[in-house]
Amino acid sequence: MAQREARDIEVVCPCCGARLKVDSELSKVISHQPPPRHTKAPDLDHIGQLLEKEKARREALFRQGEKDEKVKSDLLDRKFAEALKKTKDEPITRPTRDIDLD
Repeated sequence: MAQREARDIEVVCPCCGARLKVDSELSKVISHQPPPRHTKAPDLDHIGQLLEKEKARREALFRQGEKDEKVKSDLLDRKFAEALKKTKDEPITRPTRDIDLD
């Protein structure tokens, strides 16, 4: 039985992927395994709907980011005004330097 298997050559078709087992001594096909079946083609209507949903999601994310940036700008303006108001009442002093003489 081991001799018989040694004479058999397994070949894969480069075009379709089918497997053929060929007896090298007889030069005949012993067995044939059909190529794997491909899944059905994608539904283009379904893909179109997915693309529309993705487009709407991206648009919503962009609008939210735009809104967040506008709020961020207003927030920074308010923080700056508050800090300016606090420092306006403080006296101006010279900054001191800490020098280590060690």
